[in-house]
Order: sequence, then structure tokens, then C-alpha cells
Amino acid sequence: MTKQDPHFWKIKSLSEMNSSEWESLCDGCGRCCLNKLEDEDNGEVFYTDVACKLLDLESCRCSDYQHRVKQVPDCLVLSMDHPEYFMFMPNSCAYRRLYEGKSLPDWHPLISGTTDSVHLAGISIAGKCISEQHLHPQELEDRIIELND
Repeated sequence: MTKQDPHFWKIKSLSEMNSSEWESLCDGCGRCCLNKLEDEDNGEVFYTDVACKLLDLESCRCSDYQHRVKQVPDCLVLSMDHPEYFMFMPNSCAYRRLYEGKSLPDWHPLISGTTDSVHLAGISIAGKCISEQHLHPQELEDRIIELND
């Protein structure tokens, strides 16, 4: 096992990262697990305050990360094989930011050194959403929210 450079995201492109580095980019905000609606006319993506049934609403982590695609077939698996998926990530997402040539924000756990920073900065969706299990899909349009970056 090789030691991870503490600032690997500054010297490597997304396609050069190993799986450990790639996974550590996730800040644990849970925003990617929010149900989204896409405007069919212009492709604009709208977030709702309704989370995937697999999201633990307190920790903002997937309750079955390894098998999520089996349970939720339309779950987006980010990779450089499908860079078009980054547009479905929030502007605050490390993967999207790095793909767009931006830096990581100060609250990102790789910068702050603590996983709590994403919650303290108000970026995470902990306590701000409901599970899709408690909502009829036709009600999604009524649940559109604005995300602060």
C-alpha cells in the first residue's frame, strides 16, 4: 500500500487518482443523494429536499454503498468514464469542482482535517431533508429547494 500524498488533489487529475484518493474526495454532504428534477427543455437540474431511500439522514452516508446500484438502478456512479454525470452534482461537490478546475473549499474535510466541517459549514443535508420513502413521486416538484454553496 502506498502512502497518499496529503494534497494529492492539487497534483493529480481525477483520472490519475487511485480508488482511495477518489473516495476520499467525497465530503459526506449527502447532496448527491437528493432527488433531482431536470428541465427537459434546457437541461437545468433542480434539487429537492427528498433523499434517496438508502441515505442515512443523520450521517449523510449511504446505508448500502457497495450495493447501491442494485437497489437504486438510477444511482449515479461517478467516474471519468462518464464525466457528463458531474453536471448532476451540486456546485459544492469536490468531484465537480476539480473537474471544472476549481479548488476545494476550506470546509472540505481534506482541507479542514475533520469530517464535521461539512456539517458545521451548513453544506450537508443532515436534518434538512426527508426520505423518498415518505413521499409520493408526484410530490417532488413541490419539494424543490435552493442549495447554498
